[in-house]
Amino acid sequence: MKERIAHICAALTAARVFADIGCDHGYMTRYMLDNGLCERAYLSDVSAGSLRKAERLLERYIRAGSCIPVVADGLEGLPEPCDLVLIAGMGGEEIVSILSKFPLPARFVLQPMRNCEKVRRHLLARGARIERDETFSEGTARPKYYELIAGDGTGGDVYSEREFRYGRDNLRGASPAFLPMLREEAAKLAARLCCAAINERDRAALAARLKDIEETIHETERYL
Repeated sequence: MKERIAHICAALTAARVFADIGCDHGYMTRYMLDNGLCERAYLSDVSAGSLRKAERLLERYIRAGSCIPVVADGLEGLPEPCDLVLIAGMGGEEIVSILSKFPLPARFVLQPMRNCEKVRRHLLARGARIERDETFSEGTARPKYYELIAGDGTGGDVYSEREFRYGRDNLRGASPAFLPMLREEAAKLAARLCCAAINERDRAALAARLKDIEETIHETERYL
C-alpha cells in the first residue's frame, strides 16, 4: 500500500455508512470493508469509466450488497446520509463545492491537493471541529507533500489566521513533514527572488510569502 493511501486509511474510523467520493481505484473503501469498519460503503465517481476500476477491486463486496457503486457528482445521488465521508485527491475548491450542497457529515476525512485554506475556512464557518490537520509526505529522495484534514461535522472550532493558512497540527509540531515542506518552498521562493526578470509587484508578493514562511518555520520550531 502506498504511503499516501496508508496515511489516509489510518485516519478513517468505524462508521455505519461510509462514502468514498471520487473513489479512484477504491483502495480506501477496500480498507474499510476488509477491516469491518462499516456496514455499508458507497463508491461514488462522476465518471462511469473511473468507477469501473473500483468496481473490479471490490467485486465480491458489491455482489454481497455491502458496497454500492454510484455514478454521481459528489454526494449527489447517494440514497442515504453517510456518517463518514472521504474526499481525497481533489482540489480544495472542488471539495468545498461538494460539501456546500449538503449538511456536513458526522465525520469527514479530506485530502485536498491544493487550496487547503479554503477547506478549513469552509468547515469552520459551518461549525465543524477539526481533529487532524497535518502535512504528510510520500517518498524519501524527492518526497511529495500532502495535506489531511479530519474531524466532526459539529462541535465548533476557532482558528487563527496562521492556522487557516498552514493547519493547526503543523504549527504545533505534530507533523514531521511540515518543516521540510516549508524549507523546500522557502528555497524555491528565494531562488525566484534572485531572478532579475521578475517585476516589482511579483517580487513584493514573493518576498511577503517568503517572510511569512520564515516566520512560520521559526514559530513551529518552538514546539519541537
